[in-house]
Amino acid sequence: MSELFTTESPKAPLAEAMRPQTLDDVIGQTHLLGPGKPLRLAFDAGKVHSMILWGPPGVGKTTLARLTASAFACEFIALPAVFSGVKDIRAAMVQATHHLNHRKQTILFIDEIHRFNKAQQDALLPYIESGLVTFIGATTENPSFEVNSALLSRAQVYVLEALSIVELAQLFTRVQTKALPHLQFETSAQQLLIEYADGDARRLLNLLEQIDAAVVTPALQQVTLLFVQNALATAARRFDKNGEYFYDQISALHKSVRGSYPDAALYWLTRMLDGGADPRYLARRIIRMAWEDIGLADPRALQIVNDAATTFERLGSPEGELALGQAVIYLAMAPKSNAGYVAYNQARAFVKKDQSREVPLHLRNAPTNLMKELGYGHTYRYAHDEEHAYAAGENYLPTGMCPPNWYQPVPRGLEAKIAEKMAFLKTLDKNVAVKKASTRKNKL
Repeated sequence: MSELFTTESPKAPLAEAMRPQTLDDVIGQTHLLGPGKPLRLAFDAGKVHSMILWGPPGVGKTTLARLTASAFACEFIALPAVFSGVKDIRAAMVQATHHLNHRKQTILFIDEIHRFNKAQQDALLPYIESGLVTFIGATTENPSFEVNSALLSRAQVYVLEALSIVELAQLFTRVQTKALPHLQFETSAQQLLIEYADGDARRLLNLLEQIDAAVVTPALQQVTLLFVQNALATAARRFDKNGEYFYDQISALHKSVRGSYPDAALYWLTRMLDGGADPRYLARRIIRMAWEDIGLADPRALQIVNDAATTFERLGSPEGELALGQAVIYLAMAPKSNAGYVAYNQARAFVKKDQSREVPLHLRNAPTNLMKELGYGHTYRYAHDEEHAYAAGENYLPTGMCPPNWYQPVPRGLEAKIAEKMAFLKTLDKNVAVKKASTRKNKL
């Protein structure tokens, strides 16, 4: 009867059971933990300091914080930013004061520090400055945008990276040896699990835990690829819809197009679509790429990307995404020019700081007799009535403004022809200038 009331301690999750106990147990982050690298040097020096650990989920931020406390024999207080406020910070400081009275330093670890508002982050400053606590923050968001500059200036930022396939394979072998020796995996099943993990060690551990729970048949000798496919849900790529990864991937897509690398452009496009990016947003960005990086070198690109956006509106997903893919390929292989983009930005910058210049009289419209009497449009030359439909030597800028020469077409695509046309028109202007100079000389 007493067996009914016996309770067993709950089994620790695999991710917790496999958490590294020493720095040498950590897999990955060799750029920080390898010999002579920043964090390794800090540990070897024996002097703890405040830091912010920035990186994607499941790369060891919490583990490094705990190892820091262990290595420097500090008390460890962890606060999740999602559930904590100023009141919790003050309570933690009371604990830290108690530890200090017993000659123990305290590490205050705040997970997801980017979720603290300005007031909450400011509340940490006096305690960090006084040395009551050593602060370690963990974040998946760019600290430059999400952490107050005052707090940022008091902590060293370390950037953690997603685990590579090789590093995840090392973790897989360690887990299988230490925690799951009863399971054997086909090579293809192991590869699929590592791909599902997508650089996230915690995700890999959770996946292996799911597989272990799903193996209910004692006779199962080997975990097969089919078993893994049936046991697990569809993988979700590492992606966020408005954060750092989102804009990094948009940047990669744009630069792949600019760099004339169609396969890379297709990779980043499909990667974002797979991650749940709004195809309409991607269509708008692709249109922008056409104007910024191709421009007048190939006006057909502008039509193709607009047609692709319209096609998506008509067909939706997934059929309409094919049009976006082909538009990206076309842009990647189109002749490149940022001449129009550069010229526009230069013109905007000039106008923003320049005075308000008057429109020359000969360029003004003259709808009334008074305006005609004042000389509006009096000496204007109608270009269509002149040779080459060009009023050679005419000035269209405000009086006294030097030619800015903002637009400089590139020698590629249609802009090569535009450059030839501009050179020809400049020759006509020069000829008129020479004639005018000769006429003035003869009059003298």
